[in-house]
Amino acid sequence: MYPYTMSQWLFLFYVYCFLGWCVESSYVSLKEKPPHWINRGFLRGPFLPLYGSGAIMMLVVSAPFQHHLVLTYAAGCVGATVLEYITGVTMEALFKVRYWDYSDVPFNFQGHICLGTTLSWGLLTILMTRVIHMPVENLLYSIPAGVLPVLVVVLTAVIAADFALSFRAALDIRDILLAMEKAKEEMAHMQKRLDVIAAVRGEEIGQYRSAAEMRLEELVESIEEKLRSVREHMQVHPGEYLESVKNEALEIRERFANIRYHASELKTIRDRWKRGMILGNPGMRGSIKVRRSLEELKEAVRDRLNFR
Repeated sequence: MYPYTMSQWLFLFYVYCFLGWCVESSYVSLKEKPPHWINRGFLRGPFLPLYGSGAIMMLVVSAPFQHHLVLTYAAGCVGATVLEYITGVTMEALFKVRYWDYSDVPFNFQGHICLGTTLSWGLLTILMTRVIHMPVENLLYSIPAGVLPVLVVVLTAVIAADFALSFRAALDIRDILLAMEKAKEEMAHMQKRLDVIAAVRGEEIGQYRSAAEMRLEELVESIEEKLRSVREHMQVHPGEYLESVKNEALEIRERFANIRYHASELKTIRDRWKRGMILGNPGMRGSIKVRRSLEELKEAVRDRLNFR
């Protein structure tokens, strides 16, 4: 096993968080069309905890097999895949969002892990233990004993503050997505009630999709059109409607105005921390219930950025 102190392990964790951020951000930035810089990851600072955790895990699980290449490879495959799966499931349960998704990749399991990535983890473990870790270890030992604890405390404070703010932002984004879905469900109910009102004059009732399948703009346009049609017909043929139906139509109009304004506000992300999290994870996908809303939210954030 590696003879590191707690301060040394923490320093190694932060170094690999930083190196992982450099690699991941560069890769994602180059994949964009046109290529442009993306500050990748859950945190806003230059750290990706998954890579730091993965690197430490690779060192630990491969330690008993340092002189056996095949077992080092196998330990890395299993250990990193387990870590990736647990992290992915936990983050989706907490935030209703997948920050990576292999659903479209062959031989995936629940979209959180896939065979190709698992095999790559094994190769990366060999690269880590045989090549990368040596200069990083030399860097660690080059830091004076009295400086390292202070450096670790400072880094810990900075990353802990970043994590707290990012965790809060992720929870807020989750709440926005759930509120958007609730608004869409209320609008879908209004749409049905307006078609029932329209049926009084013999019009055909429309076909419906679930709220999760529709965009807010689609619902807004549909309801506006139905409200306009009902209002015009009531003005021309007021005797065809009971007073209770007229009151219901008026109530729907008022509720719709409030919900439309609320939905518009939900999509206006003014907080830079939340915008940074959305822009920094262009490939993230929502869980089934909020998937469409997340895509709408990402579009709104990108449009706001382009407008500026």
